Amino acid sequence: MLTKTKKLRTIKETRVHDTDTGSPEVQIAVLSKRIDELASHLKKNTKDKHSRRGLLQMVATRQTHMKYLSKKNPRRFNALMKKLDMKQRS
Repeated sequence: MLTKTKKLRTIKETRVHDTDTGSPEVQIAVLSKRIDELASHLKKNTKDKHSRRGLLQMVATRQTHMKYLSKKNPRRFNALMKKLDMKQRS
């Protein structure tokens, strides 16, 4: 589970301005942290189908935010992908 301190640290690292909590960059970063933690949970608990469904929903939501950001501002999208060490889909 993503704790409050981890979430605040992630927001602080990726925010665009001081009071930013809802920009696509922040949302993608927080979702990525949650996805990483849930994926490690599912490696240990392979039969947890409900959490797997939630994981797939989060991945789809993150993909939607990434598509929006790549269309809206490709420069910010590329910078975020480098910051989060994520691969870009072609």
